[in-house]
Amino acid sequence: MRHKDINRVALIGTGAVGASYAFGMLNAGLAEELVMIDLNKDKAEGDAMDLSHCLPFVSSRTKIWAGDYNDCKDTNLVVITAGAAQKPGETRLDLVSKNCMIFKGIISAIMEAGFDGIFLIATNPVDILTYVTWKFSGLPKERVIGSGTSLDTARFRYLLGDYFNVDARNIHGYIIGEHGDSELPVWSQTTVGTQPIQRVLKKNQQYSMRELDEIFLNTRDAAYHIIKRKGATYYGIGMGLVRLTKAILKNENSIITVSAYLDGQYGENDLYIGVPAVINRGGIREIVELDLNDLETRQFKNSVEILRKSMESIQL
Repeated sequence: MRHKDINRVALIGTGAVGASYAFGMLNAGLAEELVMIDLNKDKAEGDAMDLSHCLPFVSSRTKIWAGDYNDCKDTNLVVITAGAAQKPGETRLDLVSKNCMIFKGIISAIMEAGFDGIFLIATNPVDILTYVTWKFSGLPKERVIGSGTSLDTARFRYLLGDYFNVDARNIHGYIIGEHGDSELPVWSQTTVGTQPIQRVLKKNQQYSMRELDEIFLNTRDAAYHIIKRKGATYYGIGMGLVRLTKAILKNENSIITVSAYLDGQYGENDLYIGVPAVINRGGIREIVELDLNDLETRQFKNSVEILRKSMESIQL
């Protein structure tokens, strides 16, 4: 019988993203148990064996095995990376119909096993599939979370840190909206340390808003550039999922931009979209409402409408 104080995480999908997440989890030592589940059972078994052979080299003692949906019954967190991958020239929203059908089967099997924990979704289009997971699972909205714009925000902070020659962890700013082409930077709330970015521009003539706009475009289009060069993105999102797992299992109350359900926040209802939220052991504790300026408000509304239009074709 499993001890109630042991953290068990179930990973659904052992492709490149799932394997990157599992490797990051092993190094972070966040869970005592990690069960890997995939339609290709041989792949899951091979990954579990390979990762288990890392244990003599790391400080964690994570038990790793290939399992099935029944293992989700006593799981604290289910992380889903399974689904059709984004191909060169394809947008995240192009994946809607294919991955909704895949998710219906996955979520039904997990819930039939008796799962009552937290879902963390990474499969694209992540905002829509997080909504689908919430609907299919029947779990409270606080316990269904998408990776959202967490990776976009990390890319944004990295590129700004590189531009200003400042540690990326001292850049404070958010990418919000759809995890996709309609996302937006919240420049009005972006700071370098404690200095608003507009003040930094005024004090230093070598920096310009034109170059900052280019940084945002490189942030937004990063996945396209990476997919063109190597076929897929997985290290960044893998580590992003590890970061979210840490915030959940360690009850951190950390603010991370995730796909969260809006219930009046930002003047919107009944959709999941990327916004800053406080994440802890219960899932989403609360959504942080940024004070957007007029342009940012219009851009966010546009992102909402694009997601709503894409969701019209979903049969729930």
